[in-house]
Amino acid sequence: MMYRPALVALAVLLCSSPFVRGGKVLVFPLDGSHWINMKVLVEELHSRGHKITLLWPSDSWYIKQESPYYESITIGSSIDFDKKCFESFANTMINMRREGASLWSRISLECEMANQFSQMHNHQVQMVGEMFENTQLMQSLKDAMYDLVLTDPALGGGVFLGHRLGLPLVFTVRWTVQGDGHDAIAPSPLSYVPMPASEMTDKMTFTQRVKNLIIYLFTQFGIWYITYSNYTPFVQHYFGNDVDYMELFQAADIWLMRNDFTFEFPRPTMPNIVYMSGFQCKPSKPLSKELEDFVQSSGEHGVIVMTLGTLVAELPEDITEDIAAAFAQLPQKVIWRHKGKRPSTLGNNTLLLDWLPQNDLLGHPKTRVFVAHGGTNGIQEAIYHGVPLVGLPLMFDQHDNFFRMKERGVAQVLDIATVNKDNFLEVLKEVLYDPTYREKMRVLSNLHRDQPMKPLDKAMFWIEFVMRNKGAAHLRTESYKMSKIQYHSIDVVAFLLAVILLVFTVFIYAVKVLWQSLFSRSKVKSE
Repeated sequence: MMYRPALVALAVLLCSSPFVRGGKVLVFPLDGSHWINMKVLVEELHSRGHKITLLWPSDSWYIKQESPYYESITIGSSIDFDKKCFESFANTMINMRREGASLWSRISLECEMANQFSQMHNHQVQMVGEMFENTQLMQSLKDAMYDLVLTDPALGGGVFLGHRLGLPLVFTVRWTVQGDGHDAIAPSPLSYVPMPASEMTDKMTFTQRVKNLIIYLFTQFGIWYITYSNYTPFVQHYFGNDVDYMELFQAADIWLMRNDFTFEFPRPTMPNIVYMSGFQCKPSKPLSKELEDFVQSSGEHGVIVMTLGTLVAELPEDITEDIAAAFAQLPQKVIWRHKGKRPSTLGNNTLLLDWLPQNDLLGHPKTRVFVAHGGTNGIQEAIYHGVPLVGLPLMFDQHDNFFRMKERGVAQVLDIATVNKDNFLEVLKEVLYDPTYREKMRVLSNLHRDQPMKPLDKAMFWIEFVMRNKGAAHLRTESYKMSKIQYHSIDVVAFLLAVILLVFTVFIYAVKVLWQSLFSRSKVKSE
């Protein structure tokens, strides 16, 4: 009798819980910051009882072979482009911009980067080709009876493997091998959908629309050079001469998009795109005692948090001296992730750390401003916690990300080529003391949070939806199977024009014949 209440409670709990069948998920990850996002999904899937198998590349930067959340299968080297290459590129780009390098020098650097990306894609297809030729590995993957493949389409390996195994595909995506994820499957009119890196809004003047088209054409050339030449021979060899490599991407069941319309400008979308911006964000946890004491010592002035991400641990020495000197003139306390030489101008109000708990600091009530490089994760965490921004974008999509934040009135942005003590201090004071930045960021944060379902729960629902239903083909448009001529109805327009031309020609001919007939009759009568 004494156990009856506990048994009744257990029975009620079991009856009220939805039936969950543990699925089997094969994960083909991408390293760097992309893995930080993927890891959140992997851990959440594991917590829900799903078995995760991860294809582990032996040269990973951040991905660990051993983990309590997944089993790993070693697949060799995945890339030919290590972290030092990114660091070198970032430092070279900073120096060239500061020194006012010629346009030709900057184009040369961009071409070198394009070559590096091309080699990365080439190495990816070689690695996947070796997997396909490894009959023992492929048979073991088939025998495992996975429910789906979860991958990041910024590289093509996971996409090709999913199709080779005949499994449903779920993407965690911001970019594909051809650029912005939307452009691969959703209509993207150049008249109001700005190209990545264009730093334009959805309200473009005629001149801006011309610029948008030119950027699009250059982007298409880059796609042809970097991806088409690498993926086309591979896909034709393994999937058939009539298969375009992008068709394999476009055939994915669900696209878990790592942004939303608090970040994006309004644009067309598709039924199988699920927006999960900020899915990695969460309430802050308590800081360590030492860090909490430092934060509390700021009093009513609060703290400033600064980090430039994982690829750029330190800036040129003169810039760090200027930044430190600007911080020293503020009453706020500063927590700065910095691995370089300690600046001689560093004030007593600034704490240097090799690593900092970014999410926990941004969620602290005393945090006033976030100085960042413009990575998507950091910006989304700032939006989630309602912290205004000061931007020092360095490369890739960072300028575009901060442009969007500046347009929404929640950030100020500095050019790394011209930043100095005076303009950095001026911008910091503006964001710190003008209340509109924090007010607008709070509005943005409320919009982001005002959802019927948490982004991570939404992502889990759709992953499990694909498991339950063996895909989501009913949400996927078949337009990707159409040629450009068919998609844009050029053949239909040409046909209708031909019909109109034919009708017009027949009409003219009939009128001409009728006119000649009437003319001949009148001539006979007159005679």
